[in-house]
Amino acid sequence: MADQQAPSGPDLTQGVALAEFPGTMLLGHVGDEDVLLVRSGADIFAIDAHCSHYHGPLADGLVVGETVHCPWHHACFDIRTGEAVAAPAFNPLSVWKVEREGDRIIVREKREQPKPRVKGSVDAPGRIVIVGGGAAGFAAAEMLRRQDYRGSIVMLSGEDAPPVDRPNLSKDFLAGSAPEDWLPLKPDNFYTDAAIDLRLKTEVKSIDTRRRNVVLAGGEALSYDRLLLATGAEPVRLPIPGADQPHVHVLRTLDDCRAIIASADGARRAVVIGASFIGLEVAASLRAREIEVHVVGLEQRPLERVLGPEMGDFVRALHEEHGVVFHLGDTVTAIEGKRAHLKSGPVLDADFVVLGVGVKPRLALAEGAGLAIDRGVKVDAYLETSGPGIYAAGDIARWPDPHSGENIRVEHWVVAERQGQTVARNMLGHREVFDAVPFFWSQHYDVPINYVGHAEQWDEIAVDGSIAGKDCMLRYKRGRRVLAAASIYRDLESLKVEVAMQHAAA
Repeated sequence: MADQQAPSGPDLTQGVALAEFPGTMLLGHVGDEDVLLVRSGADIFAIDAHCSHYHGPLADGLVVGETVHCPWHHACFDIRTGEAVAAPAFNPLSVWKVEREGDRIIVREKREQPKPRVKGSVDAPGRIVIVGGGAAGFAAAEMLRRQDYRGSIVMLSGEDAPPVDRPNLSKDFLAGSAPEDWLPLKPDNFYTDAAIDLRLKTEVKSIDTRRRNVVLAGGEALSYDRLLLATGAEPVRLPIPGADQPHVHVLRTLDDCRAIIASADGARRAVVIGASFIGLEVAASLRAREIEVHVVGLEQRPLERVLGPEMGDFVRALHEEHGVVFHLGDTVTAIEGKRAHLKSGPVLDADFVVLGVGVKPRLALAEGAGLAIDRGVKVDAYLETSGPGIYAAGDIARWPDPHSGENIRVEHWVVAERQGQTVARNMLGHREVFDAVPFFWSQHYDVPINYVGHAEQWDEIAVDGSIAGKDCMLRYKRGRRVLAAASIYRDLESLKVEVAMQHAAA
């Protein structure tokens, strides 16, 4: 998140002439609050100038129709109502009154917060059960209430804490630059106020599709009219001696992150096993705590499989500039006390170890219920499984992606949230195709990497700009078609690529 800065642009209480507002956006202020004027056709609107997710500058974003898209993490807002219509933002923007005096536009005060646009229920079920307390489950529950659904919502989570902003666990919070109160997706009282029955530390044992209920570990059966499976993924744990020791960690939950932070207190050296996005973000966060970090990975280049060789080399060099020591093409065969034995022979001393070797989708419930499985829970374009009234979203869902033309499953936070939002509307009877372009971001020190689309294979990477200069756009192509794009400090261009992909699949 960014710190608050002094107000920018003209004082909108004094007004601006139409001639001073030739484009689609103009940043100004009312008192000490930044306000963004946005033009859509002949209309001009005024909204908060910063994204409600991480305070991104909307003036640097993109206006599409009656929406504005945040340049940082691609949240989307309705400029008429301020509603956060697409994750990762959930809180609305304030909307300001726009007045006209001759050829001047004047903004003096906020409007009463408009209500979200509600489609209305076509087929409102009485009871909805959500299994999972992560991104998709939370987003579905929140959207159901935003769409004025008044039936029962029960949300079953195996975690100890209410839904949190999981990407922050490997980034600012782990680095020590963000307080814990940044993490909850909503305050605790949200669930009570919204009449969402959130049950933490709750294990679901089975689903009875014939009786339409879920059975909890204690034997209680909860009936449902609609069911969302959002069970997410669990970290892969290496089957090596010593991996079960208390100073060997994975990172998935808030408790996992707290345990790593406790181990880091007073530590001198850490070993991170896995050169994945999570592994490298952990490495960067631990370097921010001035801990010596060794990264062990099987690959020859970090992130090459997703980003290609040039970006992989850049990421490695970036981490090495910050003191990370790599042991690539290697693996840990045993952790003996605080000594990690490498297959190649060397032994690394480590006060603690973090495993970042990937995750696997939690499919047991879906398999036990007899739902169609294809390296994930198979869903249709509306995210409904082979079981009527049962939907799946997030890390477990494999869906028909109109952009790549393939059935894909991705483990991206924003995708999970947007799928949850789509499921909510479809549970209320709307036949809404999930066609959002996949998006994720990764942070490495002061370098953000944005990625839109999905490319498991490509035959060309077109590079525009300088990767080493931290100003670039990489387009991953197959047969001249752009399947995905990765960028560094090309935020507006990244948004434009996403919107172009969206329109191409429409």
